Amino acid sequence: MATPIITVEHLSKRYLLRHQQAERYTALRDVLTNKARSLFRRSASATITREEFMALNDVNFTVNAGDRVGIIGRNGAGKSTLLKVLSRIVDPTQGRITIDGRVASLLEVGTGFHPELSGRENIFLNGAILGMGRAEIRSKFDEIVEFAEVERFLDTPVKRYSSGMYVRLAFAVAAHLEPEILIVDEVLAVGDAQFQKKCLGKMQDVSGRGRTVIFVSHQMDAVQRLCNKGMLLHKGTLVTEGPMSEVISKYLENAASAEADFNFELPLMLPAAYATALRIEDPDGHPLSEVPIGASWQVRISFTVERPIESFIVGLGLTTMLELPVRTSWSEPTSVVPGRYEAIFANDGIHLTEGQYKLIVGLSTRGQNLHYIPDKATLTVSEISTLTSNERILNTKSGLILNQMPVRIARM
Repeated sequence: MATPIITVEHLSKRYLLRHQQAERYTALRDVLTNKARSLFRRSASATITREEFMALNDVNFTVNAGDRVGIIGRNGAGKSTLLKVLSRIVDPTQGRITIDGRVASLLEVGTGFHPELSGRENIFLNGAILGMGRAEIRSKFDEIVEFAEVERFLDTPVKRYSSGMYVRLAFAVAAHLEPEILIVDEVLAVGDAQFQKKCLGKMQDVSGRGRTVIFVSHQMDAVQRLCNKGMLLHKGTLVTEGPMSEVISKYLENAASAEADFNFELPLMLPAAYATALRIEDPDGHPLSEVPIGASWQVRISFTVERPIESFIVGLGLTTMLELPVRTSWSEPTSVVPGRYEAIFANDGIHLTEGQYKLIVGLSTRGQNLHYIPDKATLTVSEISTLTSNERILNTKSGLILNQMPVRIARM
């Protein structure tokens, strides 16, 4: 009979958001005047409002010892909040959590290490926090250092580590100090592909020894390979749980809606530029909810610029629904002034196979993200084909792209 190691009952987490609405454009003289007035009375140019936000809402589930649980959902679903509550970093607003065992967590970069201490000192500090003796930590020390590949920097303060080095060491510590429960957030995305593969292998090894792994990721292929059970969160509510493959199917079913127009929510803190909408069209500007195989199509992105920007770039990414990258395109760096704009990305003859694809929008300047929208728009390619008989191929499941490479056959 399966033994529960985590039991969550009626778990909720409420945050109080504070909004301040001020004049968008203020001259320097107005700023100085308002500062002077604020010495004597509260400024009337700003209105402060408060709003309750339920990051988690009446969540209930049980995790058994040895389970590998993948938690998935869109941005803002409550995944990271749930992990912070399970790791006892954040207190719940209401509900009860019962955990039977030591928990090691790898959440956002910067959690769990003291920046002024060296890598060596942080290994012993984390082991002590987990309740391990010095001899027990020493027995795992060489394995941790070898896995993290930071031997040269072991006696350097971790505040001088790159994000990749930091994550390698943090994961190595969390995975090798033998906790009963290992909790890992999307932070693994900081590492390179080889390191991610190494981490997935280690988490499989950990679970194979009867320990429990809870893993949050947007990479559906990684979750599917690692986890045997899954949970789908949406706006703080647990939508479904069960076998990982079924939970992923439910997620893709909910995420994949055949639409032509997508409106984006404005960021809480408006950046210098932000995208407001995306539309999938034919070359004449008519909306396309589904793109026939081989048909011409384009993506129109509407965005607003709040203040002058140099070296401004609009980017469009295309991935599968399991987030396998297909291609990325971007505009030439340019200077923009405040106003409303549109960017049109025209497909250049690449024919995609039938299915659904994610469209990712990014606005940036000089390598700095201004607004990034990873999962709000979907391109649907229908089973209908406009290709001629000469252009068609025998098997449309031979890859993501149908275009044929030129082939020559010559007698030797």
